Amino acid sequence: MDGDTLYSIGDLARRTGLTVKTIRFYSDRGIVAPTGRSPAGYRLYDIDAVARLDFVRTLRALGLDLPTIRKVVDRELPLPEVAAAHAEALAVQIRTLRLRCAVLTAVARRGPTPEEMDLMHRLAKLSEKERGGLIAEFLADVFAHLHAPAFRAVIRTMTPELPDDPEAEQVEAWVELAELAQDPDFRAAVRRMADDQAAERAQGDTAVVRRDLAAVVRDQVGPALAAGVAPASPEAGPVVATLSAHYACISGHGDDSALRRRLLTRLETVNDPRREQYFQLLAVINGWPAPESLTTVLDWSIQALRARIQHAGP
Repeated sequence: MDGDTLYSIGDLARRTGLTVKTIRFYSDRGIVAPTGRSPAGYRLYDIDAVARLDFVRTLRALGLDLPTIRKVVDRELPLPEVAAAHAEALAVQIRTLRLRCAVLTAVARRGPTPEEMDLMHRLAKLSEKERGGLIAEFLADVFAHLHAPAFRAVIRTMTPELPDDPEAEQVEAWVELAELAQDPDFRAAVRRMADDQAAERAQGDTAVVRRDLAAVVRDQVGPALAAGVAPASPEAGPVVATLSAHYACISGHGDDSALRRRLLTRLETVNDPRREQYFQLLAVINGWPAPESLTTVLDWSIQALRARIQHAGP
């Protein structure tokens, strides 16, 4: 191209791939001003208009509005600042679209009622701060009256963190967990578990290295289950005795029939299926490995304790 050559709108349209109507629109808005006019009064443009139009087309393709584009091409706004702000806005839109996509995918898989779908949408579109506040309120309600450092660690392990770009499974798990956290019966059950554990810590032998009761049950009962030992059989007796002795040590009570009844109640509380559901959902949301199910070992322990309590009588 000759730098002194002037071009009509039709020439620019052929060189840039834009329509005559679009170029005229940009010209009317002052974004690409004509250099002069032909004897017949038609607008003429110099070589810089071609580069300017290519730049404008690129900015439009990136989603910038015309007032911003005009300021950029007129050097009223630095392009790097505009690009950074626009990139940040696009990132927010992308996260929103991904979240909506995940919600719709979860809806398609779950087939919820209109009420459930509305709840899923409302919960899923909460901001990170709002999501954290919802679960923080649940955990505060359950653990706020317990001030031991150990419970602060428990709270951390029970806190979900939904990613900015979650998969459909994570959104669905988040919705289910949020529903569960708002269930008054579940809250009461978790509070009972926390209170029981706190009481054991207060009354038990402080020299004992404490382990989660469910973990002890898993380690002691797992081999018996693998060996096919029936809960009511004589072979189950040593396992029950080990569990009772451990509970006596951590709770500060003697190993007698009363303690075994307390242990039975404790295990029945821990065996709430909603507890396991919570941790399964938490693992999905946080991208953690799925936790091992303790239902089988807890069921076995409860049956074994009941058999011996019934045999022992009041």
